[in-house]
Amino acid sequence: MSAEIKFFDQVNAHFDRAAAFLDHPKGLLEQIKTCNSVYHMAFPIEKDDGTIEVIHAWRAEHSQHKLPTKGGIRYDHRVNEDEVMALSALMTYKCAMVEVPFGGAKGGIRIDRRNFSEAELERITRRYTYELFRKGFIGPAVDVPAPDYGTGPKEMSWIADTYLALAQTDVNALGCVTGKPVAQGGVRGRKEATGRGVYFGIREACASAADMKKLGLAAGLAGKTAVVQGLGNVGYYAARFLADAGVKLVGLAEREGSIANPAGLDLEAVVAHRNETRSILDFPGAKNLPERTSALELECDILVPAALENQITHENCDRIRAKIIGEGANGPVTAEASDRLYRRGVMVIPDMYLNAGGVTVSYFEWLKNLSHVRFGRMEKRLEERTNRSLLEVVQKLTGKGLSEAEIRAYSTGPEEEDLVNSGLEETMVTSYEKIRAARSRFREEPDLRTAAFIVAIEMICGTYGDMGIFP
Repeated sequence: MSAEIKFFDQVNAHFDRAAAFLDHPKGLLEQIKTCNSVYHMAFPIEKDDGTIEVIHAWRAEHSQHKLPTKGGIRYDHRVNEDEVMALSALMTYKCAMVEVPFGGAKGGIRIDRRNFSEAELERITRRYTYELFRKGFIGPAVDVPAPDYGTGPKEMSWIADTYLALAQTDVNALGCVTGKPVAQGGVRGRKEATGRGVYFGIREACASAADMKKLGLAAGLAGKTAVVQGLGNVGYYAARFLADAGVKLVGLAEREGSIANPAGLDLEAVVAHRNETRSILDFPGAKNLPERTSALELECDILVPAALENQITHENCDRIRAKIIGEGANGPVTAEASDRLYRRGVMVIPDMYLNAGGVTVSYFEWLKNLSHVRFGRMEKRLEERTNRSLLEVVQKLTGKGLSEAEIRAYSTGPEEEDLVNSGLEETMVTSYEKIRAARSRFREEPDLRTAAFIVAIEMICGTYGDMGIFP
Protein backbone atom coordinates (compact mmCIF):
# COMPACT_ATOMS: atom_id res chain seq x y z
CA MET A 1 0.00 0.00 0.00
CA SER A 2 1.40 3.41 -0.95
CA ALA A 3 2.65 5.37 2.04
CA GLU A 4 0.84 8.51 0.94
CA ILE A 5 -2.55 6.78 0.76
CA LYS A 6 -3.99 6.09 4.21
CA PHE A 7 -6.73 3.52 3.78
CA PHE A 8 -8.66 4.65 6.87
CA ASP A 9 -8.57 8.23 5.57
CA GLN A 10 -10.01 6.99 2.27
CA VAL A 11 -12.94 5.34 4.05
CA ASN A 12 -13.58 8.47 6.12
CA ALA A 13 -13.46 10.64 3.00
CA HIS A 14 -16.26 8.53 1.50
CA PHE A 15 -18.17 8.79 4.79
CA ASP A 16 -17.83 12.59 4.92
CA ARG A 17 -19.05 12.95 1.35
CA ALA A 18 -22.21 11.01 2.18
CA ALA A 19 -22.72 12.73 5.55
CA ALA A 20 -22.82 16.10 3.78
CA PHE A 21 -26.13 15.03 2.20
CA LEU A 22 -27.66 14.37 5.63
CA ASP A 23 -28.70 16.43 8.63
CA HIS A 24 -27.38 14.52 11.63
CA PRO A 25 -25.57 15.94 14.69
CA LYS A 26 -21.84 16.34 14.14
CA GLY A 27 -21.07 14.50 17.36
CA LEU A 28 -23.12 11.49 16.29
CA LEU A 29 -21.34 11.35 12.93
CA GLU A 30 -17.95 11.57 14.66
CA GLN A 31 -18.93 8.71 16.97
CA ILE A 32 -19.92 6.55 14.00
CA LYS A 33 -16.60 7.27 12.23
CA THR A 34 -14.39 6.54 15.23
CA CYS A 35 -12.71 3.14 15.53
CA ASN A 36 -13.69 2.07 19.04
CA SER A 37 -10.97 -0.49 19.81
CA VAL A 38 -7.69 -1.63 18.27
CA TYR A 39 -5.62 -4.42 19.79
CA HIS A 40 -2.02 -4.78 18.57
CA MET A 41 -0.31 -7.93 19.80
CA ALA A 42 3.18 -9.35 19.38
CA PHE A 43 3.92 -12.95 20.31
CA PRO A 44 6.77 -15.42 19.75
CA ILE A 45 6.41 -18.52 17.60
CA GLU A 46 8.86 -21.41 17.46
CA LYS A 47 9.56 -22.35 13.87
CA ASP A 48 10.17 -25.89 12.68
CA ASP A 49 13.94 -25.39 12.80
CA GLY A 50 13.81 -24.33 16.44
CA THR A 51 14.30 -20.60 15.86
CA ILE A 52 11.98 -18.02 17.40
CA GLU A 53 10.13 -15.39 15.37
CA VAL A 54 8.06 -12.56 16.79
CA ILE A 55 4.70 -12.21 15.03
CA HIS A 56 2.79 -8.93 14.90
CA ALA A 57 -1.00 -9.06 14.62
CA TRP A 58 -4.05 -6.82 15.09
CA ARG A 59 -7.78 -6.93 15.73
CA ALA A 60 -9.87 -3.79 15.32
CA GLU A 61 -13.47 -3.42 16.48
CA HIS A 62 -14.75 -0.31 14.76
CA SER A 63 -18.27 -0.18 16.16
CA GLN A 64 -20.19 -2.02 18.85
CA HIS A 65 -23.52 -0.36 18.03
CA LYS A 66 -24.60 -3.94 17.32
CA LEU A 67 -23.06 -7.08 18.77
CA PRO A 68 -21.26 -9.22 17.96
CA THR A 69 -18.79 -7.38 15.79
CA LYS A 70 -17.87 -9.20 12.58
CA GLY A 71 -14.96 -9.18 10.17
CA GLY A 72 -12.33 -11.31 8.49
CA ILE A 73 -8.73 -12.09 9.36
CA ARG A 74 -6.09 -11.65 6.68
CA TYR A 75 -2.56 -13.06 6.51
CA ASP A 76 -0.32 -10.76 4.51
CA HIS A 77 3.12 -9.18 4.88
CA ARG A 78 1.57 -5.73 4.34
CA VAL A 79 -0.93 -5.91 7.24
CA ASN A 80 -0.81 -2.83 9.47
CA GLU A 81 -2.96 -0.97 11.97
CA ASP A 82 -4.32 1.57 9.49
CA GLU A 83 -5.46 -1.24 7.20
CA VAL A 84 -7.36 -3.21 9.86
CA MET A 85 -9.00 -0.01 11.14
CA ALA A 86 -10.14 0.89 7.63
CA LEU A 87 -11.42 -2.60 6.89
CA SER A 88 -13.26 -2.74 10.21
CA ALA A 89 -14.95 0.57 9.37
CA LEU A 90 -16.00 -0.77 5.98
CA MET A 91 -17.47 -3.80 7.75
CA THR A 92 -19.56 -1.51 9.97
CA TYR A 93 -21.04 0.27 6.97
CA LYS A 94 -21.34 -2.93 4.93
CA CYS A 95 -23.32 -4.75 7.63
CA ALA A 96 -25.61 -1.73 8.05
CA MET A 97 -26.02 -1.43 4.27
CA VAL A 98 -27.27 -5.02 3.85
CA GLU A 99 -29.11 -5.12 7.21
CA VAL A 100 -26.93 -7.76 8.84
CA PRO A 101 -27.04 -7.16 12.62
CA PHE A 102 -23.31 -6.94 13.31
CA GLY A 103 -20.86 -4.20 14.21
CA GLY A 104 -17.71 -3.94 12.11
CA ALA A 105 -14.38 -5.58 12.95
CA LYS A 106 -11.28 -6.81 11.14
CA GLY A 107 -8.07 -8.62 11.96
CA GLY A 108 -4.74 -9.36 10.40
CA ILE A 109 -1.42 -11.09 10.97
CA ARG A 110 1.66 -9.59 9.34
CA ILE A 111 3.20 -12.64 7.68
CA ASP A 112 3.91 -13.89 4.18
CA ARG A 113 2.32 -17.30 4.51
CA ARG A 114 4.55 -18.69 1.76
CA ASN A 115 7.47 -18.44 4.23
CA PHE A 116 5.80 -20.68 6.82
CA SER A 117 5.03 -24.38 6.93
CA GLU A 118 1.51 -25.58 7.62
CA ALA A 119 2.52 -26.57 11.15
CA GLU A 120 3.91 -23.07 11.75
CA LEU A 121 0.76 -21.45 10.37
CA GLU A 122 -1.32 -23.58 12.71
CA ARG A 123 0.76 -22.49 15.71
CA ILE A 124 0.44 -18.84 14.67
CA THR A 125 -3.33 -19.15 14.22
CA ARG A 126 -3.90 -20.89 17.53
CA ARG A 127 -1.73 -18.41 19.43
CA TYR A 128 -3.54 -15.50 17.76
CA THR A 129 -6.86 -17.01 18.85
CA TYR A 130 -5.60 -17.37 22.42
CA GLU A 131 -4.47 -13.73 22.47
CA LEU A 132 -7.90 -12.63 21.23
CA PHE A 133 -9.65 -14.80 23.80
CA ARG A 134 -7.74 -13.55 26.81
CA LYS A 135 -8.45 -9.93 25.86
CA GLY A 136 -12.13 -10.54 25.12
CA PHE A 137 -11.84 -10.00 21.37
CA ILE A 138 -13.53 -13.22 20.25
CA GLY A 139 -16.78 -15.03 21.04
CA PRO A 140 -20.17 -15.77 19.43
CA ALA A 141 -21.73 -12.80 21.29
CA VAL A 142 -18.65 -10.56 21.22
CA ASP A 143 -16.58 -10.67 18.00
CA VAL A 144 -16.84 -13.27 15.23
CA PRO A 145 -13.94 -13.50 12.73
CA ALA A 146 -14.12 -14.97 9.23
CA PRO A 147 -11.76 -15.69 6.32
CA ASP A 148 -10.14 -12.88 4.36
CA TYR A 149 -7.11 -12.48 2.10
CA GLY A 150 -4.67 -15.31 2.81
CA THR A 151 -6.99 -17.37 5.02
CA GLY A 152 -9.70 -19.95 4.47
CA PRO A 153 -11.70 -22.78 6.07
CA LYS A 154 -8.59 -24.48 7.48
CA GLU A 155 -7.54 -21.44 9.49
CA MET A 156 -11.12 -20.95 10.67
CA SER A 157 -11.24 -24.57 11.85
CA TRP A 158 -8.08 -24.01 13.91
CA ILE A 159 -9.65 -20.91 15.44
CA ALA A 160 -12.87 -22.77 16.27
CA ASP A 161 -11.01 -25.71 17.79
CA THR A 162 -8.85 -23.42 19.93
CA TYR A 163 -11.86 -21.43 21.13
CA LEU A 164 -13.74 -24.63 22.03
CA ALA A 165 -10.80 -25.69 24.18
CA LEU A 166 -10.78 -22.32 25.95
CA ALA A 167 -14.57 -21.88 26.35
CA GLN A 168 -15.64 -25.42 27.20
CA THR A 169 -18.97 -24.42 28.79
CA ASP A 170 -20.15 -22.23 25.90
CA VAL A 171 -22.86 -24.24 24.13
CA ASN A 172 -22.71 -21.79 21.19
CA ALA A 173 -18.92 -21.95 20.91
CA LEU A 174 -18.93 -22.92 17.22
CA GLY A 175 -20.47 -19.51 16.51
CA CYS A 176 -17.15 -17.89 17.49
CA VAL A 177 -16.00 -17.86 13.85
CA THR A 178 -17.54 -18.34 10.40
CA GLY A 179 -16.21 -19.70 7.13
CA LYS A 180 -15.58 -23.06 8.79
CA PRO A 181 -15.67 -26.42 7.01
CA VAL A 182 -19.21 -27.81 6.85
CA ALA A 183 -18.27 -30.73 9.09
CA GLN A 184 -17.25 -28.24 11.78
CA GLY A 185 -20.41 -26.15 11.70
CA GLY A 186 -19.88 -24.29 8.45
CA VAL A 187 -22.68 -23.56 6.01
CA ARG A 188 -22.91 -24.78 2.43
CA GLY A 189 -22.34 -22.01 -0.10
CA ARG A 190 -20.00 -19.92 2.09
CA LYS A 191 -16.92 -20.50 -0.07
CA GLU A 192 -18.57 -19.06 -3.19
CA ALA A 193 -20.60 -16.43 -1.32
CA THR A 194 -18.55 -13.28 -1.87
CA GLY A 195 -17.95 -13.99 -5.55
CA ARG A 196 -21.59 -14.94 -6.05
CA GLY A 197 -22.61 -11.71 -4.34
CA VAL A 198 -20.33 -9.75 -6.70
CA TYR A 199 -22.09 -11.43 -9.61
CA PHE A 200 -25.57 -10.68 -8.22
CA GLY A 201 -24.64 -7.02 -7.63
CA ILE A 202 -23.22 -6.51 -11.12
CA ARG A 203 -26.25 -8.29 -12.59
CA GLU A 204 -28.60 -5.91 -10.75
CA ALA A 205 -26.65 -2.84 -11.87
CA CYS A 206 -26.68 -4.02 -15.49
CA ALA A 207 -30.40 -4.80 -15.37
CA SER A 208 -31.32 -1.10 -15.37
CA ALA A 209 -31.87 -0.07 -18.99
CA ALA A 210 -31.77 3.63 -18.03
CA ASP A 211 -28.42 3.32 -16.23
CA MET A 212 -26.90 1.21 -19.00
CA LYS A 213 -28.07 3.70 -21.64
CA LYS A 214 -25.99 6.40 -19.93
CA LEU A 215 -22.97 4.17 -20.39
CA GLY A 216 -23.77 3.34 -24.00
CA LEU A 217 -24.55 -0.26 -23.12
CA ALA A 218 -27.55 -2.54 -23.50
CA ALA A 219 -29.28 -3.87 -20.40
CA GLY A 220 -28.28 -7.29 -19.13
CA LEU A 221 -25.00 -9.17 -18.88
CA ALA A 222 -24.98 -11.25 -22.05
CA GLY A 223 -22.44 -10.04 -24.61
CA LYS A 224 -20.51 -7.78 -22.27
CA THR A 225 -16.74 -8.06 -21.77
CA ALA A 226 -14.96 -8.21 -18.43
CA VAL A 227 -11.53 -8.08 -16.83
CA VAL A 228 -10.99 -9.62 -13.38
CA GLN A 229 -8.03 -8.90 -11.10
CA GLY A 230 -7.42 -11.66 -8.57
CA LEU A 231 -8.24 -15.35 -8.81
CA GLY A 232 -8.82 -16.09 -5.15
CA ASN A 233 -12.26 -17.10 -3.93
CA VAL A 234 -13.79 -13.71 -4.73
CA GLY A 235 -12.31 -13.14 -8.17
CA TYR A 236 -12.55 -16.72 -9.34
CA TYR A 237 -16.21 -17.21 -8.47
CA ALA A 238 -17.18 -13.74 -9.67
CA ALA A 239 -15.49 -14.50 -13.00
CA ARG A 240 -17.11 -17.94 -13.21
CA PHE A 241 -20.64 -16.72 -12.54
CA LEU A 242 -20.21 -13.78 -14.93
CA ALA A 243 -18.91 -16.12 -17.64
CA ASP A 244 -21.83 -18.50 -17.06
CA ALA A 245 -24.16 -15.52 -17.62
CA GLY A 246 -22.67 -14.81 -21.04
CA VAL A 247 -19.93 -12.32 -20.17
CA LYS A 248 -16.68 -12.70 -22.13
CA LEU A 249 -13.50 -12.60 -20.03
CA VAL A 250 -10.91 -10.63 -22.00
CA GLY A 251 -8.30 -10.13 -19.27
CA LEU A 252 -7.15 -11.67 -16.00
CA ALA A 253 -4.57 -10.53 -13.46
CA GLU A 254 -2.80 -12.16 -10.54
CA ARG A 255 0.22 -11.36 -8.38
CA GLU A 256 2.62 -12.84 -10.96
CA GLY A 257 1.28 -10.80 -13.89
CA SER A 258 -1.65 -10.28 -16.23
CA ILE A 259 -2.86 -11.68 -19.54
CA ALA A 260 -5.33 -10.65 -22.23
CA ASN A 261 -7.17 -12.08 -25.18
CA PRO A 262 -9.86 -9.98 -26.94
CA ALA A 263 -11.39 -13.21 -28.26
CA GLY A 264 -11.98 -14.41 -24.70
CA LEU A 265 -10.25 -16.48 -22.05
CA ASP A 266 -11.38 -19.88 -20.78
CA LEU A 267 -11.36 -19.37 -17.01
CA GLU A 268 -11.07 -23.03 -16.07
CA ALA A 269 -8.25 -23.55 -18.57
CA VAL A 270 -6.37 -20.55 -17.15
CA VAL A 271 -6.80 -21.90 -13.60
CA ALA A 272 -5.57 -25.34 -14.70
CA HIS A 273 -2.56 -23.70 -16.40
CA ARG A 274 -1.78 -21.76 -13.21
CA ASN A 275 -2.07 -24.87 -11.05
CA GLU A 276 0.42 -26.62 -13.34
CA THR A 277 2.90 -23.76 -13.87
CA ARG A 278 2.17 -21.59 -10.79
CA SER A 279 1.51 -18.65 -13.11
CA ILE A 280 -1.19 -17.37 -15.45
CA LEU A 281 1.55 -16.03 -17.74
CA ASP A 282 2.27 -17.77 -21.06
CA PHE A 283 -1.27 -19.14 -21.23
CA PRO A 284 -1.78 -20.46 -24.79
CA GLY A 285 -3.51 -17.92 -27.03
CA ALA A 286 -3.20 -15.05 -24.53
CA LYS A 287 -0.84 -12.09 -24.53
CA ASN A 288 1.35 -11.41 -21.50
CA LEU A 289 0.96 -7.80 -20.37
CA PRO A 290 3.90 -5.65 -19.13
CA GLU A 291 2.78 -5.29 -15.49
CA ARG A 292 0.50 -7.19 -13.14
CA THR A 293 -1.79 -4.12 -13.01
CA SER A 294 -1.81 -3.67 -16.81
CA ALA A 295 -5.04 -5.66 -17.13
CA LEU A 296 -6.84 -2.91 -15.20
CA GLU A 297 -6.31 -0.60 -18.19
CA LEU A 298 -7.71 -2.96 -20.83
CA GLU A 299 -10.75 -1.86 -22.79
CA CYS A 300 -13.80 -3.69 -21.43
CA ASP A 301 -17.35 -3.15 -20.22
CA ILE A 302 -16.84 -4.48 -16.67
CA LEU A 303 -13.70 -4.35 -14.55
CA VAL A 304 -13.66 -6.35 -11.31
CA PRO A 305 -10.67 -5.56 -9.06
CA ALA A 306 -10.89 -8.45 -6.57
CA ALA A 307 -7.43 -8.43 -5.01
CA LEU A 308 -6.31 -5.69 -2.59
CA GLU A 309 -6.98 -2.05 -1.76
CA ASN A 310 -5.68 1.03 -3.62
CA GLN A 311 -5.32 -0.60 -7.03
CA ILE A 312 -6.93 2.30 -8.92
CA THR A 313 -5.56 5.67 -7.78
CA HIS A 314 -5.04 9.18 -9.12
CA GLU A 315 -2.00 7.80 -10.95
CA ASN A 316 -3.81 5.34 -13.21
CA CYS A 317 -7.54 6.18 -13.04
CA ASP A 318 -7.42 8.27 -16.23
CA ARG A 319 -6.13 5.22 -18.10
CA ILE A 320 -9.02 3.02 -16.99
CA ARG A 321 -11.20 2.21 -20.02
CA ALA A 322 -13.90 0.14 -18.35
CA LYS A 323 -17.44 1.52 -18.23
CA ILE A 324 -18.37 -0.33 -15.02
CA ILE A 325 -16.06 -1.05 -12.10
CA GLY A 326 -17.32 -3.67 -9.66
CA GLU A 327 -15.28 -3.50 -6.46
CA GLY A 328 -14.83 -7.14 -5.51
CA ALA A 329 -12.00 -6.27 -3.12
CA ASN A 330 -12.16 -3.86 -0.19
CA GLY A 331 -11.11 -0.35 -1.16
CA PRO A 332 -9.57 -1.06 -4.59
CA VAL A 333 -10.47 2.47 -5.82
CA THR A 334 -9.28 5.46 -3.81
CA ALA A 335 -11.61 8.34 -2.95
CA GLU A 336 -9.96 10.74 -5.42
CA ALA A 337 -9.94 8.16 -8.21
CA SER A 338 -13.57 7.27 -7.54
CA ASP A 339 -14.58 10.91 -7.84
CA ARG A 340 -12.68 11.39 -11.10
CA LEU A 341 -14.13 8.21 -12.57
CA TYR A 342 -17.65 9.31 -11.67
CA ARG A 343 -17.12 12.67 -13.38
CA ARG A 344 -16.01 10.76 -16.47
CA GLY A 345 -19.26 8.78 -16.44
CA VAL A 346 -17.82 5.48 -15.17
CA MET A 347 -20.15 3.51 -12.90
CA VAL A 348 -18.34 2.33 -9.75
CA ILE A 349 -20.32 -0.31 -7.83
CA PRO A 350 -18.95 0.11 -4.30
CA ASP A 351 -17.25 -2.55 -2.23
CA MET A 352 -19.39 -1.96 0.84
CA TYR A 353 -22.31 -3.29 -1.18
CA LEU A 354 -20.78 -5.49 -3.84
CA ASN A 355 -18.63 -7.78 -1.71
CA ALA A 356 -21.18 -8.07 1.11
CA GLY A 357 -22.00 -11.62 0.07
CA GLY A 358 -19.36 -12.99 2.41
CA VAL A 359 -20.69 -11.36 5.56
CA THR A 360 -24.28 -12.10 4.54
CA VAL A 361 -23.65 -15.84 4.30
CA SER A 362 -21.42 -15.67 7.39
CA TYR A 363 -24.51 -14.32 9.15
CA PHE A 364 -26.45 -17.37 7.98
CA GLU A 365 -23.67 -19.63 9.30
CA TRP A 366 -23.70 -17.83 12.66
CA LEU A 367 -27.49 -18.28 12.87
CA LYS A 368 -27.08 -21.97 12.07
CA ASN A 369 -24.52 -22.33 14.87
CA LEU A 370 -26.77 -20.59 17.39
CA SER A 371 -29.88 -22.55 16.38
CA HIS A 372 -27.98 -25.88 16.24
CA VAL A 373 -29.95 -27.04 13.21
CA ARG A 374 -29.11 -27.27 9.51
CA PHE A 375 -31.09 -25.01 7.17
CA GLY A 376 -33.83 -27.01 5.45
CA ARG A 377 -33.84 -29.88 7.91
CA MET A 378 -37.24 -28.99 9.36
CA GLU A 379 -39.11 -28.17 6.17
CA LYS A 380 -37.48 -30.00 3.23
CA ARG A 381 -39.57 -33.18 3.33
CA LEU A 382 -42.78 -31.31 4.09
CA GLU A 383 -42.24 -29.09 1.04
CA GLU A 384 -41.54 -32.15 -1.10
CA ARG A 385 -44.79 -33.82 -0.01
CA THR A 386 -46.77 -30.61 -0.53
CA ASN A 387 -45.30 -30.09 -4.01
CA ARG A 388 -45.93 -33.72 -4.95
CA SER A 389 -49.57 -33.42 -3.86
CA LEU A 390 -50.01 -30.29 -5.97
CA LEU A 391 -48.50 -32.00 -9.01
CA GLU A 392 -50.85 -34.95 -8.59
CA VAL A 393 -53.84 -32.57 -8.46
CA VAL A 394 -52.62 -30.80 -11.61
CA GLN A 395 -52.27 -34.17 -13.38
CA LYS A 396 -55.84 -35.11 -12.47
CA LEU A 397 -57.24 -31.76 -13.61
CA THR A 398 -55.31 -31.62 -16.88
CA GLY A 399 -55.18 -35.29 -17.70
CA LYS A 400 -51.48 -34.96 -18.45
CA GLY A 401 -49.23 -37.49 -16.82
CA LEU A 402 -45.72 -36.94 -15.50
CA SER A 403 -43.07 -39.56 -15.05
CA GLU A 404 -41.80 -40.34 -11.56
CA ALA A 405 -38.48 -38.73 -12.49
CA GLU A 406 -40.26 -35.52 -13.55
CA ILE A 407 -42.37 -35.46 -10.38
CA ARG A 408 -39.26 -35.95 -8.26
CA ALA A 409 -37.42 -33.18 -10.08
CA TYR A 410 -40.30 -30.70 -9.74
CA SER A 411 -41.20 -31.53 -6.15
CA THR A 412 -37.79 -31.74 -4.48
CA GLY A 413 -37.51 -29.44 -1.46
CA PRO A 414 -34.63 -26.99 -1.10
CA GLU A 415 -31.25 -28.07 0.24
CA GLU A 416 -29.27 -25.90 2.65
CA GLU A 417 -27.19 -24.40 -0.16
CA ASP A 418 -30.34 -23.53 -2.12
CA LEU A 419 -31.70 -21.60 0.87
CA VAL A 420 -28.37 -19.86 1.50
CA ASN A 421 -28.06 -18.77 -2.13
CA SER A 422 -31.68 -17.61 -2.15
CA GLY A 423 -31.09 -15.52 0.96
CA LEU A 424 -27.94 -14.05 -0.54
CA GLU A 425 -29.70 -13.13 -3.78
CA GLU A 426 -32.56 -11.51 -1.86
CA THR A 427 -30.06 -9.47 0.15
CA MET A 428 -28.13 -8.25 -2.89
CA VAL A 429 -31.26 -7.41 -4.90
CA THR A 430 -33.05 -5.48 -2.15
CA SER A 431 -29.85 -3.69 -1.08
CA TYR A 432 -29.24 -2.42 -4.60
CA GLU A 433 -32.82 -1.18 -4.72
CA LYS A 434 -32.14 0.80 -1.51
CA ILE A 435 -29.03 2.37 -3.04
CA ARG A 436 -30.89 3.45 -6.19
CA ALA A 437 -33.74 4.82 -4.06
CA ALA A 438 -31.24 6.83 -1.97
CA ARG A 439 -29.76 8.37 -5.13
CA SER A 440 -33.14 9.51 -6.37
CA ARG A 441 -33.88 11.48 -3.17
CA PHE A 442 -31.45 14.27 -4.02
CA ARG A 443 -31.56 16.91 -6.74
CA GLU A 444 -27.82 16.50 -7.31
CA GLU A 445 -27.69 12.75 -7.65
CA PRO A 446 -24.76 11.17 -5.75
CA ASP A 447 -22.71 8.30 -7.07
CA LEU A 448 -23.49 4.73 -5.99
CA ARG A 449 -20.82 4.69 -3.28
CA THR A 450 -22.10 7.88 -1.67
CA ALA A 451 -25.66 6.57 -1.87
CA ALA A 452 -24.59 3.31 -0.19
CA PHE A 453 -22.90 5.25 2.60
CA ILE A 454 -26.06 7.34 3.00
CA VAL A 455 -28.11 4.17 3.50
CA ALA A 456 -25.56 2.80 6.00
CA ILE A 457 -25.27 6.03 7.99
CA GLU A 458 -29.03 6.34 8.31
CA MET A 459 -29.31 2.72 9.48
CA ILE A 460 -26.65 3.26 12.16
CA CYS A 461 -28.12 6.60 13.25
CA GLY A 462 -31.46 4.86 13.58
CA THR A 463 -29.90 2.28 15.88
CA TYR A 464 -28.44 4.96 18.14
CA GLY A 465 -31.78 6.77 18.13
CA ASP A 466 -33.64 3.62 19.11
CA MET A 467 -31.22 3.20 22.00
CA GLY A 468 -32.02 6.72 23.18
CA ILE A 469 -28.35 7.71 23.11
CA PHE A 470 -28.82 10.55 20.62
CA PRO A 471 -31.89 12.57 19.73
